[in-house]
Amino acid sequence: MKIQYGTSDKGSLEEALKGAGKPSLIILMSPADKFEANVEKLEQLYPGVPSIGCIAMGYGREVAQKGVSVAMFSDGITVKTNILENVSNMPARHIDRLEKDIESIRPGRDNTVVIDLCSGNDAGVLTTISPVLQKHGIQLMGGTGDAGKVSANGKVYPDGMAYALIQNGRGKVKVYKENIYTPMEGVRLIASKTDRSNYYIGELNGRSAKQVYMDILGISESQIGTQTFVNPFGKVIGDDICIISIKEVKGTGLCCYRQVNDSDILTLLEARDFDEIVDQTIDRIHSDFSRISGIFSVNCAFRHLLFTDKGYMKPYLSKMGNLGSHCGVVGYGEHFNSQFVNQTMTCVVFE
Repeated sequence: MKIQYGTSDKGSLEEALKGAGKPSLIILMSPADKFEANVEKLEQLYPGVPSIGCIAMGYGREVAQKGVSVAMFSDGITVKTNILENVSNMPARHIDRLEKDIESIRPGRDNTVVIDLCSGNDAGVLTTISPVLQKHGIQLMGGTGDAGKVSANGKVYPDGMAYALIQNGRGKVKVYKENIYTPMEGVRLIASKTDRSNYYIGELNGRSAKQVYMDILGISESQIGTQTFVNPFGKVIGDDICIISIKEVKGTGLCCYRQVNDSDILTLLEARDFDEIVDQTIDRIHSDFSRISGIFSVNCAFRHLLFTDKGYMKPYLSKMGNLGSHCGVVGYGEHFNSQFVNQTMTCVVFE
C-alpha cells in the first residue's frame, strides 16, 4: 500500500496531483470558495477513480494554510467510496449502500477500515453505522469538514457522510486515538439547565456555567474561547475520557461541540506534555507494526491551534512523518470507531 500527499498553495489541483500515477483512492481537502470546482475538476482529471472530499486544510510535513491538498492511495488496496445522504435527519436511510459495499469487498477481520468525512450529526451517524461495521470487524476513523458539505465520486452533498471503505491486500490496518488531556484533580461538576439540541450547558453545580468555568481557571469571559484549547470539559466514561470543547459563550451559559445532558457529571481537563504523549503513541504503533506503508490522520482544529501557539505543530508532523508516509486533514470533530470526539487525533496505520 502506498500513500502520497500533494498540495498547492496557489490552489492548483493539477499541481497538487502531480506524480499521482494511478491512484485507487483520492481524498480531497479544499478551501470553501473552490470546493465545488475542485470536486468537478478532480472527476474530470481522474474519471471513475474513487474519491471523497471535504472543506478543510490538509497536511503532510506541514499544514497547508491555503490552497488545495490531496491524499492519494494506491498499490494493493481495494476501495469502495459512497455517500450516506440526509444524515442530519435520516442517517439510516441509505445504510444499504454501506452493506452492499462491504459485501462486495468481503473484508477480513484486521485488514479493512472506513475513512469517513462528515458534514454534521456525527454522533448520530456513528451510532447508525457502528453495528454494521462491528459485525464485520471493520475499523473506522475520520472527522468533520467545514461548511456542512462533503463530496463523493465527483459530486457535492450538503448533508452527508462520505466514506472510503479500504481493504489492504498487503497486510493489516489499525486505528488509533490520541488524547493529550488529563482530568484536573478535585473538580466535579454536575450539569443542569442543558439544551441538548444546542449542546448548551446553563448551570454547573447550580451556578452559571460560564462563571464556574471562569472562577476555577481564574480567567475573564474574553479568554474562554482560547482557554478551551488547554482546558476543555471532560466526561469520564469507564477508563476513557470524552473531551467536550467549548464553542462559545451564550448568556450565562456555554455552548459546546458535544451534547451534555442534565445530571451529567463533568470535570475540567488540562493538557499534559505534548511530546511525551506523542512519543507514547508512536511507541504503540511501532509495537504493533514492524513495517508501515502509510498513515492517514485527522487532527482537531483546536489541537492544531494549540500546537501552533506552542510552536509544536511542525515538530509533531515531523515525528509522525518519520513513522512512514503520513498525511491528513485538520478536522472539526474526530471519529474513532463508534466514538465522536473533540480535541483529539485519530489515525489509521497501514501495514
